[in-house]
Amino acid sequence: MSPRRSYDQYCSAARALDVVGDRWTLLIVRELLAGPRRYTDLHADLPGVSTDVLASRLKDMERDGVTNRRRLPPPGAAYVYELTRRGRELLPVLQALGTWGEPELGERRPTDAVRAHWLALPLLRALEGEGLVEVRLEEGDFHLHVGAEDGPVYGDGPAPREPDARLLLDTETCTALAQGELGLPDAVRAGRVTVTGDGALAKELREV
Repeated sequence: MSPRRSYDQYCSAARALDVVGDRWTLLIVRELLAGPRRYTDLHADLPGVSTDVLASRLKDMERDGVTNRRRLPPPGAAYVYELTRRGRELLPVLQALGTWGEPELGERRPTDAVRAHWLALPLLRALEGEGLVEVRLEEGDFHLHVGAEDGPVYGDGPAPREPDARLLLDTETCTALAQGELGLPDAVRAGRVTVTGDGALAKELREV
């Protein structure tokens, strides 16, 4: 485990960056907001990170109280990484950072990787209330736990049970939402997002 580097400044922002300011750390948090993940799953959804760097960051994050590492019971018997309560408190930080970074997206470059669930946090910002929302994109499906105070914020793949709302949208609309050029209510009114379901969240979206 590498020694913690520090800015040696008596400032809360500097202290926070001592913990989460290294490259890849906040993106690891983004992935772990989906719940416990195996090392191989993290590596697959963080294209570009080397195995050594990922292992080093995970050890640092565990040391700093951002993540835990635990072994699943049989038949899984694999080690998983998960956020601590303090780690989960980084959700609004990532959401604010995502909002600030929207103008930087621009056109998708040929070298840009993409995962459907990377849209989870921008959509989560646009949804109010509580409930389970399933999102269907051309790139894949994911689901959101809107208003959840504990546990995963989102998950890859279809919802684990009947969702309160389903959202169907295409890549162009998805990109416009991620770039901040289009709000979710406007997209629903324009027919660019199809909402189905009988839950309160679905009804609220259809009534915007």
